[in-house]
Amino acid sequence: MSTAAVPPQSRTRIGRVLLAGLVGTAVEWYDFFLYGSAAALVFNKLFFPESDPLVGTMLAFLTYALGFVARPLGGLVFGHFGDRVGRKKLLMVSLVLMGVATAAIGLLPTYSSIGIWAAVLLTLLRLVQGFAIGGEWGGAVLLVSEHGSPARRGFYASWPQAGVPVGNLLATAVLAVLAATMPDAVFESWGWRIPFLLSALLILFGYWVRSRVEDAPVFLEARARAEAEQAVRRAPALEALRRHPKQIGVCISARMAENISYYVITAFVLTYVTTHLELSRSLVLNALLVANVAHLIAIPAFGALSDRVGRRPVYLFGTIGMGLWAFAFFALLDTRNPALITLAVVGGLIAHAAMYGPQAAFFAEQFDTTVRYSGTSIGYQVTSIIAGSVAPLIATALLASYGTPTPIAWYVAIAAVISTAGVLAAKETRSRDLAQIPTP
Repeated sequence: MSTAAVPPQSRTRIGRVLLAGLVGTAVEWYDFFLYGSAAALVFNKLFFPESDPLVGTMLAFLTYALGFVARPLGGLVFGHFGDRVGRKKLLMVSLVLMGVATAAIGLLPTYSSIGIWAAVLLTLLRLVQGFAIGGEWGGAVLLVSEHGSPARRGFYASWPQAGVPVGNLLATAVLAVLAATMPDAVFESWGWRIPFLLSALLILFGYWVRSRVEDAPVFLEARARAEAEQAVRRAPALEALRRHPKQIGVCISARMAENISYYVITAFVLTYVTTHLELSRSLVLNALLVANVAHLIAIPAFGALSDRVGRRPVYLFGTIGMGLWAFAFFALLDTRNPALITLAVVGGLIAHAAMYGPQAAFFAEQFDTTVRYSGTSIGYQVTSIIAGSVAPLIATALLASYGTPTPIAWYVAIAAVISTAGVLAAKETRSRDLAQIPTP
């Protein structure tokens, strides 16, 4: 068996790389998801108090959506420099940016203190969050993908993906503890600030972990070769668009169901259960806690499965499963039964994990090393604008217009059809050598 496809060994042990990918991503997504949960629970009252409850929630979700609008810009900027100077340096910058913005939200005065300027400052800090997270994903998954063994790339690359439910789990757990131990008036007065200020401590830990890893040999060799040949990409993003348009299209379409369904399941569900069903905040937060644990286990499991049977079969299981589960999801929520509500969220996140687990390796394998950060970031983050950013807003608007969740289920199902078509249009990439330039 030839060893040509096996990259040189990194001086950084793979366990340390996996920890850096998991911890750093978890910290950044803790910050990002914390905003989404707060938008659903308290920001409508603190920053948009002159609106009725549902309109206030929609305005809060609009500022939430703006964070996604900034993500492609972050992906382009971080991807550009990440392809030129390295993955690690840019990951450190994104971590610090996210931490500063999140801690600052915890110090913001509210509408009652400074009026409309409170919403303006909140929006600006949300844009900084979006810019930072836009650069995080591509760098984190590539740092792991390029270090790891090709035979286990799906499993290794799923670890930064698993940082997403860890971050959501942390954010939900903190909010659940506060909701259970504080009266609503105290939580809305100052208790909501605590989880945002905790971000500063988490960022310090994440920064320390990431400082202990180096860029992978496959990237360092590609950069050295490009410098020797005087072929360093001056604009890696444009080069990725020129050379890999089909692959970028595959990434965008494949993400539609994954991105839309995730924010319906984890963000809109808070509004649906507490406002539409008029059930307790603790009930839905506890359901999310259980579901995020299941999600955390399922993501690396599906990543590992994709190493055995291929990226496409596992991803297709997720897209088709999500399209069907969308209808069961709301039917289970409408029972108002705590156990069935938990089942609804758990089932949704397991279907999501079947897409999210193999996604990092699948996307990384679409591009060559010199433009991989830019290419994956464009494909991943562009979808954030047209899918995840507006998903809670569209879901809320559909509920307000029709008074029933059925149109929301169809919204998710249509996204699943688009993603299924995108994955079917792609080649199987499980055995691809990251050091080689992929064929169209």
